[in-house]
Amino acid sequence: MYFYFSLIFLYTILMNKRRLGKTNLMVSEIGFGGEWLERHEFDESVGLIKYAQEQGINIIDCWMPDPKSRDIIGEAIKDCRNKWYVQGHIGSTWQNGQYVRTRDMKFVKPAFEDLLARLKSDYIDLGMIHYIDSEEDWNKSMNGPFIDYVKDLHARGVIRHIGLSTHNPVMAKRAVLSGFVEMILFSINPAFDMQPPSEDLMQMFGWYEDNMKGIDPERAELYRLAEENDVGITVMKGFLGGKLFDAENSPFGVAFTPAQCIHYALTRPAVSSIMCGYDTTVQIDQAVAYETASPDEKDYASVIANAPYHSYKGQCTYCGHCKPCPSNIDIAMVNKFYDLAKQQPTVPQSIQSHYELIPHKAAECIACRACESRCPFEVKIADRMKKATELFGC
Repeated sequence: MYFYFSLIFLYTILMNKRRLGKTNLMVSEIGFGGEWLERHEFDESVGLIKYAQEQGINIIDCWMPDPKSRDIIGEAIKDCRNKWYVQGHIGSTWQNGQYVRTRDMKFVKPAFEDLLARLKSDYIDLGMIHYIDSEEDWNKSMNGPFIDYVKDLHARGVIRHIGLSTHNPVMAKRAVLSGFVEMILFSINPAFDMQPPSEDLMQMFGWYEDNMKGIDPERAELYRLAEENDVGITVMKGFLGGKLFDAENSPFGVAFTPAQCIHYALTRPAVSSIMCGYDTTVQIDQAVAYETASPDEKDYASVIANAPYHSYKGQCTYCGHCKPCPSNIDIAMVNKFYDLAKQQPTVPQSIQSHYELIPHKAAECIACRACESRCPFEVKIADRMKKATELFGC
């Protein structure tokens, strides 16, 4: 029994928190995706959320409109509401016993009021504009009573921050540049990142070998814009519905572990937390174990590099294989800011400022190229350090 409580205490202390963009909320980098709660007995699911809190998880996504899921979350957090950040979705409704995504206010408003009532709360931390993947839906949502309602909720403090969920990087960029969306919930995993944008989510779960040519430019630009505009990202679909855990179903032809998928998501620019789905406490333990995992256990890059299907050669994925550097340069971080900045005509001040906070700059590179021998993707790191020095001036 003593060991059990000691283990809980250890995990709580070790759970890293990240600032969620301009919201300034410090969220656990491992989050709770709640969509599987309704599969289980009520008390079992309540216990699952409480167990997650004991492990240091403090952010939960509730897109689900069904009464059971909402009641479970409400019961689990009723005595510790201030310890949780809730992503509550506006536009996710329950009609005739079924989930319906809508912008029709005769359904939207009652569904959101139901969410508050069942969560036993008078506010939602992150009021999520629910699931916009198409231009048509964006225009419908952003012109008329739906967005007026969202902004009114925000003005009255009923939602503390405005967020938006999407699987389409084109719509995600629209949100980032909107000026009022403070964070987004976006689907990120190694497979999705190589897919072109689509307004049809189901196409993302298909796979075409022609698409496997490294990170899609629209997604790379999204990450740049989110970092530049300080719009935080929480992650959904991080495990590709479990396909990445099975070599036969994985689009790469090899299996990944939970720690590798989590690490991939958390190394993307602007990402603060990954919303993992859980059926059992064992699955929570597997996700939380990321916090104490070794570099080898987190190593997604070698899996991708050795996969039968991929084309990341020459591209930095910020995996950290290049460590250690004799000049103590955080090469992955330098490369991340370099990639974000080089896409612009001039270096954005925000990216320049982030870069200047790095203790050891690219200019300190001695071009020993030892890092290049460790890079799974054959990146010419010394050349990139030289280019980063020229770009940032140090």
